[in-house]
Amino acid sequence: MSLEKIDSDLKTAMKEKNEIKLSTLRMLKAAIKNKEIDKKQALSEPEILDIIQKQVKQCRESIAEFQKANRQDLLNKETAEIAVLEQYLPKQLTEAELKVMVQKAIQTTGAKAKTDIGKIMKEVMPQIAGRADGKQVNQIISTLLP
Repeated sequence: MSLEKIDSDLKTAMKEKNEIKLSTLRMLKAAIKNKEIDKKQALSEPEILDIIQKQVKQCRESIAEFQKANRQDLLNKETAEIAVLEQYLPKQLTEAELKVMVQKAIQTTGAKAKTDIGKIMKEVMPQIAGRADGKQVNQIISTLLP
């Protein structure tokens, strides 16, 4: 996934007059540009993936709020934005795959209790970069540790 792909998809969305994709990609490009300005250098691919993940997380949080407010129109918009953003993320890990990775990390770190969650997260998170949510990993760890 690269900035060039986002740019070409943005141009395609303009030609197709796909408003949701167009606005989502513009929002993504703006977030990337802002981060580049803050860092004063071009972003690496993992940093771009991190921005995309944050945008997806933001959309999911908005969806939860819109469900509470019974705003189906906004809920549909956010769901469509997630679909666009997820095209730029690597294939997501299944819960079974995550569970295997967490179990290996528990064995590697020698974790025995929930107080060791930090050690396990430190071991697992670099391996799953962009392919799963940290919250989901934390939940799996909580179920596996006494």
